[in-house]
Amino acid sequence: MEKRSPRMTGGTREAPVNISPAVAANAEGEEIEVLESTDVLPVAPEDQWKSLFDKYDQDNSGFISTERFRDLLATHGSELDPHKLEVLLALADGNSDGKICYQDFVNLMSNKRSNSFRRAILQGSRQLKGCSLRDEVGLGLPQRLVRHVAYETLPREVDRKWYFDSYTYCPPPWLILAITIAEVAVFMYYGLQLDRLVLQVSSPSFLKSPLPYHPQLRAQAWRYLSYIFMHTGIEHLSLNMAMQLLVGVPLEMVHGALRIGLVYVCGVLAGSLAVSVTDMTAPVVGSSGGVYALVSAHLANVVMNWSGMKCQFKLFRMAMALVCMSVEFGRAVWLRFYPPAFPPCPNPSFVAHLGGVVVGLTLGVVVLQNYEQRLQEQSLFWIFFCVYTLFVLCAIFWNIFAYSLLDVRLPPPP
Repeated sequence: MEKRSPRMTGGTREAPVNISPAVAANAEGEEIEVLESTDVLPVAPEDQWKSLFDKYDQDNSGFISTERFRDLLATHGSELDPHKLEVLLALADGNSDGKICYQDFVNLMSNKRSNSFRRAILQGSRQLKGCSLRDEVGLGLPQRLVRHVAYETLPREVDRKWYFDSYTYCPPPWLILAITIAEVAVFMYYGLQLDRLVLQVSSPSFLKSPLPYHPQLRAQAWRYLSYIFMHTGIEHLSLNMAMQLLVGVPLEMVHGALRIGLVYVCGVLAGSLAVSVTDMTAPVVGSSGGVYALVSAHLANVVMNWSGMKCQFKLFRMAMALVCMSVEFGRAVWLRFYPPAFPPCPNPSFVAHLGGVVVGLTLGVVVLQNYEQRLQEQSLFWIFFCVYTLFVLCAIFWNIFAYSLLDVRLPPPP
């Protein structure tokens, strides 16, 4: 015999609704704790949901159509909280691929996406199946900015609404802004000191700074990261700063400083280490390694979720991003093979750009794929992170032993 239990929506008590005995038994406690606990919501065991999925996935493809997904929810939805059922139905209605992946299915049913479901339940008065977030009216400038960022970076409407409801500008996107301000400050300092803003690298004192990576000074470990604060000229700084702010700040607003900082730093470190392995005689300057890691990860995420991305002029914006990356990379290649101002020391290498791209297309894509699921819960993240760690260790041993074994003729120290 089914029990009837009231539920709260937007601060008012609605009429009783039919729910399952399992939910009814916990209804009173849930009203008091209302998802403030760190425990997951009561749901059926994962094995039960796997058997249900297999029942609807008769050809063992790993996917079921959204129509079958709706049938499954209609049949077994009584076992779920009504608000959670509404979110699941919203997922089916907003899925533009026409099919549900098994992993998404299990994540949803086993509460690995519990934070968004908790938010959706707390915001029970908001009808997720109704109008899209873009149809919201009466928003202030900060709210419109958050909505714009949601459509720029998130492919699913449920995720966009969860992000829109939960984002508070606290903390603000400080990391990318702080890095950019520091880069500008260092550039202006050396611009005044060297009395040169364009092609600063051609100044005799440019590489004497303690910041750039130089092959003769590779034992000074901080240079593998600090080189990002030095740029070859105002044209180099401008392109990097534009891409860093236009892509990095929205990504940080969605994914947080920790994740974006991880991708950025990994790209920077991979860039300098890649130069030390493949272009052993060249110095490195500029933040292109970190910038290219962020931009390539974002572009790959857009391509993989193309049908779900609702950002305006997405094809044009992607083309412009690729043009900017190509121009900056082409400038770096030209400068590397241009006759150096102070032979035998070559101009800065362009390989750091490629190191950043590789990090973005591997580790970065995994970090940005699911803005809500914890990184430690993603097996693919650990695979790429272990591969990245192995590369770093190999590059360190290379820097210790290879230069002497290969008898590389290095340029004199600055």
